[in-house]
Amino acid sequence: MTSSAQPPAATPLAAATADPAAGAAVKAMDRAHVFHSWSAQGLIDPLAVAGADGSYFWDYEGNRYLDFTSGLVFTNIGYQHPKVVAAVQEQAARLTTFAPAFAVEARSEAARLIAERTPGDLDKIFFTNGGAEAVENAVRMARLHTGRPKVLSAYRSYHGGTATAINVTGDPRRWPSDNGTSGVVHFWAPFLYRSPFHATTGAEEAQRALKHLEDTIVFEGPGTIAAIVLETIPGTAGIMVPPPGYLAGVRELCDRYGIVFVLDEVMAGFGRTGKWFAAEHFGVVPDLLTFAKGVNSGYVPLGGVAISAEIAATFETRPYPGGLTYSGHPLACAAAVATIRVMAEERVVEQAARIGETVLGPGLRELAERHPSVGEVRGLGVFWALDLVRDRETREPLVPYNATGEANAPMAAFAAECRARGLWPFVNMNRTHAVPPCNVSEAEAEEGLAVLDAALTVADGFTV
Repeated sequence: MTSSAQPPAATPLAAATADPAAGAAVKAMDRAHVFHSWSAQGLIDPLAVAGADGSYFWDYEGNRYLDFTSGLVFTNIGYQHPKVVAAVQEQAARLTTFAPAFAVEARSEAARLIAERTPGDLDKIFFTNGGAEAVENAVRMARLHTGRPKVLSAYRSYHGGTATAINVTGDPRRWPSDNGTSGVVHFWAPFLYRSPFHATTGAEEAQRALKHLEDTIVFEGPGTIAAIVLETIPGTAGIMVPPPGYLAGVRELCDRYGIVFVLDEVMAGFGRTGKWFAAEHFGVVPDLLTFAKGVNSGYVPLGGVAISAEIAATFETRPYPGGLTYSGHPLACAAAVATIRVMAEERVVEQAARIGETVLGPGLRELAERHPSVGEVRGLGVFWALDLVRDRETREPLVPYNATGEANAPMAAFAAECRARGLWPFVNMNRTHAVPPCNVSEAEAEEGLAVLDAALTVADGFTV
């Protein structure tokens, strides 16, 4: 385990690429011309990245970072896997691009490999360029299939930044784009640690959350609801693993009221939770399943919707009114084929499960025992969250909901300490997430835990 006393030294590879002048030039061009997402442009200071390999990346100063964010939770096999890089290069030499109306080998093979791994009869694959477009099209399919307008989704959720997806989203990023006419109704999904239902057990939380959902359906009018959209395990919103029976109960409600059940596995899919898809943990099969990110480790943008036989039949003789110029792009699909094969050959899904069970889960729980700033540890596989608090008794979050500026100072200080010690953390609101690549080694996971141990001491300083 790397000592938490000093930041990890730059590797020879990182040191060899140290070129501060080049980094300054990259930063200057970025600041002059790049408009960054989710940001006040004059208040950000993006790190200039010189390179990446496996679980690490480094800057032009020669500083190396263990990436506990997997990019944005998408480098499931790490950076620059040679087999995937070679597959993209080979595909570029054969057929760089082709229109989506044609049958192309890489596209067909990617669809086959994905369909082999999705649960149930989700055997038709509609390709998109990312997760938000996948959600857009899943909602469109559900509305056309049912002839109904409304969609239900959870408050603690994120489904993407495009027009429909941002309204299906529940977190504050929705607010500036929500004009109240999207046809989306939000409800409370289960979250026992901060239960909106005053539950004291997982069984109570599941039962009361299902009653709340059914009441919402009944009062909104079952005949008006096309779909219920849920992240199987919410990602950015906090990695709240649903209690046993909840997702099965949602499946039953959807069947009872003729509602399409959509599971969003953009973040949780492709090994992240120690299963190919998180739905496998709960024994449920949705009608539509969205994916992206880990399908090809983010090497080339790709997402999609896995479609049930019943919904696919709706468009057997009726054209589906949707499409994308780059749907199933050959380079992206070649990367997906190579990634899925690598994951199978190298037992990456099993590695994610093992690391979660033997290293990350026990290690994070041990940190919680010693750090008063840790209110709860939750997760599966390589998909974990630490809920940081000011007071364990009251469970008051370490920073207020959607905090910015000075109000967010405790989390900013925690994150700065992580980075100073060579760990790039995933921080959102009052949480830090431990989401390294699915093939992270035991030594790398322990290195990350050691840095979190030191940084949590900083967070402890803000507790009461």
